[in-house]
Amino acid sequence: MTGLFKLTAALLCFSSFSVAQQPLDFLRQGDTLLFQGDSITDGGRQRTGSDYNHIMGQDYAYVLAAEIGAEYPERGFIFVNRGISGDRVAELAARWEVDTLDLKPSLLSILVGINDTLGRGPRSETVEEYERTYDKLLADTIAALPDAKIVLGQPFLLPVGKYKDGYAAEMVEVKKRQVVVERLAAKYHLPVVLYQKVFDAACEKTPADHWSWDGVHPTYAGHGLMAKEWLRTVDAFWSSAGK
Repeated sequence: MTGLFKLTAALLCFSSFSVAQQPLDFLRQGDTLLFQGDSITDGGRQRTGSDYNHIMGQDYAYVLAAEIGAEYPERGFIFVNRGISGDRVAELAARWEVDTLDLKPSLLSILVGINDTLGRGPRSETVEEYERTYDKLLADTIAALPDAKIVLGQPFLLPVGKYKDGYAAEMVEVKKRQVVVERLAAKYHLPVVLYQKVFDAACEKTPADHWSWDGVHPTYAGHGLMAKEWLRTVDAFWSSAGK
């Protein structure tokens, strides 16, 4: 068993993995797992489908696809990354039909909000606008894909680089978007991956620049941490192993 799944097993108090108690056991063979968001999800991914070395980028989505794909090849999951660097929820909404609904994912993971928070000038938007657009996005997705499982990721920020000195002030705005994500998750009965919480805990043991190189974008270690927390959260919410 790989390291990611050993840790997940420990966190969920698995005594062993049986056929009925695999991670993501609520998914069917051949299901599509789609990751949506901004640069944190984009991870420098290759935009063409011909380069299979780089189509998932270098990020938590890639780590998850690599670990799950290697551990359970017989399940034939299809992993797709449609994150785009710089996107806010408004940009996601503009491309949602083609980049999400038309792909008909069985599981959709969304992480968006840091650009909505830190954007200035013509790209700035209010918390209310962020929530209104995100809410409609979720409502439209549930209407179009009623059987799809949706996972919401909490936007986060670490005290690194240009965000170190003014971190407390920046976090006031980030927390407002985090509250929105948690409120929408409660409204639609969806799981939330609490990235800020897991990064804060990690930073108590290791300096923040081990987990993020600029405060916004994770290092390889940060993406690994995100992948573990994503799997733990999703299994705890849906899988029989997490019940």
